[in-house]
Amino acid sequence: MISRLGILMLHIPDGFLSVPVALIGWLLAILFIGLALRQTREQFDERQIPLMGVMAAFIFAAQAINFPVLGGTSGHLLGGALAAIVLGPWSAVLVMAAVIGLQGLLFQDGGLLVMGWNIMNMGVLTAFTGAAAYRLVRDWLGDGRATLILGGAAGAWLSVMVAALATSLELAASGTSPLNIVLPAMLGVHSLIGIGEAIITVGALLLIYTTRPDLLQQGASASGQKSSTWVAAGLVIALIVAFFSFTTSSDPDGLERVAEDQGFLETTLEPIYNLLPDYTIPFIENEMVSGIVAVIAGTLVVFGLAYLVGRLLRQLKRVS
Repeated sequence: MISRLGILMLHIPDGFLSVPVALIGWLLAILFIGLALRQTREQFDERQIPLMGVMAAFIFAAQAINFPVLGGTSGHLLGGALAAIVLGPWSAVLVMAAVIGLQGLLFQDGGLLVMGWNIMNMGVLTAFTGAAAYRLVRDWLGDGRATLILGGAAGAWLSVMVAALATSLELAASGTSPLNIVLPAMLGVHSLIGIGEAIITVGALLLIYTTRPDLLQQGASASGQKSSTWVAAGLVIALIVAFFSFTTSSDPDGLERVAEDQGFLETTLEPIYNLLPDYTIPFIENEMVSGIVAVIAGTLVVFGLAYLVGRLLRQLKRVS
């Protein structure tokens, strides 16, 4: 099912991938989430608990706004690179898994059978690609504004391209579309979407650098400074972004455009259940209001979910 908001980009729906390929995705996702829990527990510090919640809320809300790109296609933020640069790649995997899992389970955005690959493509691969590219630029230029701009842009753009490459390989392995057809189509459209990803990522990083540069210090080097003010401010920003979800572009998103052009869009399977389908509240008749309320509700829920994950990690660190 294609979302009312057009949020499909790399959210693979059920029906696009074969069952064996989908199951491999689940095994890999479980493996990496387990590794992320272990690695994050060992590196965890107190400041990351609210920061994980704020980051998850912002990414969820930002993904609800599609921006137009050339050729009647739209895109939206993935956010894995942004989360990895701020939190580190392992914490970013947990944040992205919370966002993608909530999207699939509550809003039926992305299939349940293929959720493993959605987590791998949009969470794991984007996080580690973004972090690796950023670190290369940081090793070259050192810390500072130039690194945030160049490293953030490179990491964000490359993360989208790697995710698009992985999705193409999964589609080809499933027999959905030949690799020589789907790969150039996916990379072509996502090379443009990646520019939007880079702009949003750099803008968010510069905002953090200007207001709370200590939040960009990871692990043992972090200041550990606590403040309820920045947490509230970050959540308010995420909610404001969620409110503007009604401005989203109605053009088909990256994967949707390719699926439509290549003739496999009709293989999409309907979800087995509907809670808040297509980012709507069933009992609210006004479509715009329904969408805004649904996205705001999702933003708050994912904030709480990521925050609870952070508290769990703190408890695990205490007992280890």
